[in-house]
Order: sequence, then structure tokens, then C-alpha cells
Amino acid sequence: PYIKLMTQLFGDRALIANATGCTSIYGGNLPTTPYCTDANGRGPAWANSLFEDNAEFGLGFRLAADKHEQQARELLAGLALPGPLTADLLSADQSSDAGIGQQRQRVAELKRLLPATPEGARLALLADYLVKKSVWILGGDGWAYDIGYGGLDHVLSLGRKVNILVVDTEVYSNTGGQASKSTPIGATAKFAMAGKARPKKDLGMLAMSYGNVYVARVAFGAKDTQTLKAFQEADAFPGTSLIIAYSQCIAHGYDMAYGVEQQKLAVETGYWPLYRYDPRRAVNGESAFKLDSAAPKGDLAVYMRNETRFRMTETQDPARYKELVKTAKENIQERFRLYEKLEKGLPIIPTPAPVEK
Repeated sequence: PYIKLMTQLFGDRALIANATGCTSIYGGNLPTTPYCTDANGRGPAWANSLFEDNAEFGLGFRLAADKHEQQARELLAGLALPGPLTADLLSADQSSDAGIGQQRQRVAELKRLLPATPEGARLALLADYLVKKSVWILGGDGWAYDIGYGGLDHVLSLGRKVNILVVDTEVYSNTGGQASKSTPIGATAKFAMAGKARPKKDLGMLAMSYGNVYVARVAFGAKDTQTLKAFQEADAFPGTSLIIAYSQCIAHGYDMAYGVEQQKLAVETGYWPLYRYDPRRAVNGESAFKLDSAAPKGDLAVYMRNETRFRMTETQDPARYKELVKTAKENIQERFRLYEKLEKGLPIIPTPAPVEK
């Protein structure tokens, strides 16, 4: 659903760099593909990269698109076209769908007027880059939190206009269910068969520390309008954006037909808090961080008991599992207090996590 939403919003101008994993299998298992073109023949340009270098791969999309646009602008400025077309093309406002549509019409007119010269032929190849492109770097938590994190962090640090979508299942789904740095406290996974004892890595906070990255945490089953806003804001943001999306998985061990209900529980109990961090708000004196979910309520143990990955830990050692649930609840409360301080603009000093015995 997250990828479908992305293609519905931006698919006619999207360039997608997809990390190897579940998303690349259901996204490009040739000879079939879910990506398609619209009535005008426009659709996503999709390519799959290695597990470990997808962030750099997607950054290359941005660098190439920007260079092509630069060349197109230089060639356009060197032509003596009649009327205001050149100026309109170079100064077009493409902050809305309407603006992008108008720019496409100008590009079509430009192609009709191009002279039969080497420069004109070159510009004919590059003219479509005068229309704003939406670059998306897509992958799972195994890529984003672990194997590809070095590259992801590098891209986050550069501030280039790319959108990063992490489909977070909290486990290396595509390679058999190993523990990930996204795997939560108490969950059983390969190499954490007794249940993971350490908290999940807070990828969003790490990205926010740069101060110029748009960051959102979403769960469409709990609040679909917040998810939609996050995607729209991410694409409109002039720098790098990161969306971390709650994604149920068969490795969680329950009937996926109940995925939406489980997402609601995840948000209600504070297991998966929703927020949007937009640096643009700080310019107007507002808090850049906005919490989109209420304070945790309900019993976290109920959410956890719905999933086999937690019940396996409980079956192996009930006493230890009880302690892990207690630790998970404390971690959730502490994290929510930290997010509340962020929203209020208060200084934050996170409480150190306990040392594992």
C-alpha cells in the first residue's frame, strides 16, 4: 500500500531505486511487474540494486537527473526562441501538479520549435528533464538499519533532493527472518532465538540529528491521512526526506488479514508512535517536530501476544519474557516523553538504556 500510494501520487515522474529484498521481488519479478504507465504513457522508472548500496544507487539517480537538467537549461538559454517560452521554461513554478502539467505543455511546445541542429537534437533528448523528477530510494529495514546504513547515512548527510522510503518489518524478511537492528525487545528471530533484549534502533532520531532532513513515521492502518500528508510533504520538501513505514510481515506470525487491526494496536499502545519532523516549520518559529499519535494507552502485552515472534519467547522462558515486556513498556514511555519534549522545543537528554546482563 505504501508503494502504491507513492506511485499514485508521483508515478508519472518517479525514479525508483529499489534495494534487493521483498520489495524488489514483488516490485520487479520479471516478466511481470506491478508498475505501469498512465493514459499518457508516463510511469515510474524502476531499477533494482544490491542490498548494500541502494542509497548510493538512488543518489546517482538524483545526480544524473540534476546534470541532465543543467545541460538542458544551458542548451535552452543558447537558443533564440520566439516569445517568452524560454523564460517561462527556466522560471516555472513546479510546486504543484498544475504547475508540473503546465511545464509539460511548455516542453511539448519547445520540442516542436527545436531547430534541426546538433544542439537542437541534444536538447530534444534532454528536454523532459526540465520537468521536476521525484527520486525515491526504497527498501526494507535490513537494508536501511543494517547492511546499507553507512550509505544511507551518507545520503542523509548530503541534503540532496531524494526521498527515502523504509518498509519496516523489523526483521530481515527476505533472507529468512534474522534479527535486525530494527527488531524490537522481546521478539524471537534467527540469531536472537531467546528474544531480543535490546531496544530497536531509532532511525528517525538519527536522521533528525542532521537538522535538515524531513522525517516521518507512519502506519497507514492506524492513520491513513497522516500517511498521505507525510508522502506529500516529503516530496515537496526541498532536501532529503525519510519515511519509516510500519509494515506487517508473515515473519511476525499472524494472519495478515488482521494487519490493519494490528497496526492500530501498535500505534495505540505506543509501540509505533506517529510523527512528522519538518525543518521548514522551525523557520516560522514553530516546533519542527509534530506528534501525530496520542499518549500510549492499552496493554502492550496484548499487541505482542497476537504475534508468534513474541509468543515464542514467552514459551521458552516465561519469567524472562515478563521482564522483557516490562522493559519494552518502560522504553515506550521514555521514548514518548522524549518525543513530547521535542514537540515542545525542550532540551532532551535521553535516559541511557540499561546494560544487558
